[in-house]
Amino acid sequence: MNIYDSANQLEQDLRKTTEVAELKLAFEAVKANDLAYKLFDKVQNKQFELQQKQMQGQEITDDDIKAMRELTDQLSNYTEIQNLMEKEQKMNSMMDELNKIISKPIAEIYQDK
Repeated sequence: MNIYDSANQLEQDLRKTTEVAELKLAFEAVKANDLAYKLFDKVQNKQFELQQKQMQGQEITDDDIKAMRELTDQLSNYTEIQNLMEKEQKMNSMMDELNKIISKPIAEIYQDK
């Protein structure tokens, strides 16, 4: 058995899950609301900017944190974004469970010390 064939099959199976379908619909709803999508995009860009600073060893300032908090506070004004976040959490839970299953053989190696 080729492990990559199994991984590709898992990818195809994931595409058919309710979680992926709901996530896709939720993201489409965000994109359909121009203001929500612009805010969503701003938040993602700010997150990327802060991650870059952190990776480069630069300090995350209080102003950075304040700016990010102000942006994320605005997210709650949009039901589309709240719904997307809920669907992302469900998707993340499923991915965490799948990761535990997939990594079980490795975890068992270290448990059998």
